[in-house]
Amino acid sequence: MYEVLVYVYENYGGGGLDTDREQLGRRLSSAGFGRDDIVQALHWLDGLDCAADGICLPPQDESASAVPALPSWPASAGSLRVYTPQEMDQLGPHGIACLRFLEDAGALSAELREVVIDRALAASESPLGLDDLKIIVMMVYWRVNMTPDMLVIDELCDDTRHRLPH
Repeated sequence: MYEVLVYVYENYGGGGLDTDREQLGRRLSSAGFGRDDIVQALHWLDGLDCAADGICLPPQDESASAVPALPSWPASAGSLRVYTPQEMDQLGPHGIACLRFLEDAGALSAELREVVIDRALAASESPLGLDDLKIIVMMVYWRVNMTPDMLVIDELCDDTRHRLPH
């Protein structure tokens, strides 16, 4: 799925697409991606759109009544995010440290952190690898049309597997 997400960003500008999802699915299939990966990535992008817009209503049939969106309260300075056991299992200690680093650097607001956590929990892999979490963070940035500082981008795009300790 992550290869599809990276391809979508590189070729279509990220998650905030004006392109019809069905048409995008055909284009991704033509690019050689497998059907399961395409379906999973498109579903994930729909969830990203929903989470980033701040209103996430479950799909409804004609007879269902509307479910109101939950209010969003901004985090106050000095507040602490407590992770649930499910979030800790999914993100792992390195993922939580990465999110904390981005918050401390001023590159990730509390609201965007919650979108990242939501999308990380929606990923099928468990636990989520650090590189996959970084892709999710980048997709959230792209979806909200945010360009972080170049040092943050460098940190998110850095491949630590080829880093030599000195």
